Parts: sequence; C-alpha cells; structure tokens
Amino acid sequence: MTKLDIYIDGASKGNPGPSGIGVIIMKDGSVIRQIGRFIGPGTNNIAEYTALVHGLQEGLLLKADAVRIRSDSELLCKQLNGSYRVKSPNIAGLYAQAQSLLGGFKEVSIQHIPREQNAHADRLATQAVKDALKR
Repeated sequence: MTKLDIYIDGASKGNPGPSGIGVIIMKDGSVIRQIGRFIGPGTNNIAEYTALVHGLQEGLLLKADAVRIRSDSELLCKQLNGSYRVKSPNIAGLYAQAQSLLGGFKEVSIQHIPREQNAHADRLATQAVKDALKR
C-alpha cells in the first residue's frame, strides 16, 4: 500500500488579497513532490483549500492508497473531520471538490499540526505570492 504524507498551506497577503499555495508530498520520510503556486486573489481559507485540492490531485496521480493530510489550519481540519460545518459559500465548492477527491483513497487521516511543523509548505506558499507580486 502506498502511503503519502501531504503537508498543505495557503498564504494571502491582505486576506483577501494575492494568494498562493504550498504543498509538500512525502513518502517514507522523503520529499517526493513540492508545489508552490500563485493562485490570484482570494482569502487565506480559499488558499488553504486550494492547496488541499492540489495535494489530493497529486496523491491520486502518484497512485496513493492512503494519505495523511497535515495542515496548520484548524478550521480546515475541523471542517474535514466533521466537527465544523462549512458556512462560507466561498469555500463550499472547494470543500465539495476535496471531499470528492478524498473518496479516491482507501485510507485518509486529517491532522492539525503546529505552524512550526508546516514551515516548508508555508515558505512555498509565501514565496509564490512574493514572486507574483515582483512581476
């Protein structure tokens, strides 16, 4: 069984404002894929969910059976685990897309982690915004 750890983060300058995503995909403790991408204007929550969707899509492309999503967004984790309802129409579509993608895996766990443990994904998201604003 192929298991992946997917670290995700979103960054928004201004919230809403220019936004980026960071995704780190690890297998057996080694980084196998990194994504840092500018996504245009949005809120931090939109960026977080967009990072999740990208990470899940990559996990499916890598033919993973199991994924462990790790995020420092307490809101995202609690919504995905069913503790909180999704009230914002801005993220409802991304939430639905994420739920659909999660169905493609045999095992899924969602884990809220401290920001310090998500620094690599945060750097990718923040750098994507900085690079876009330089252009």
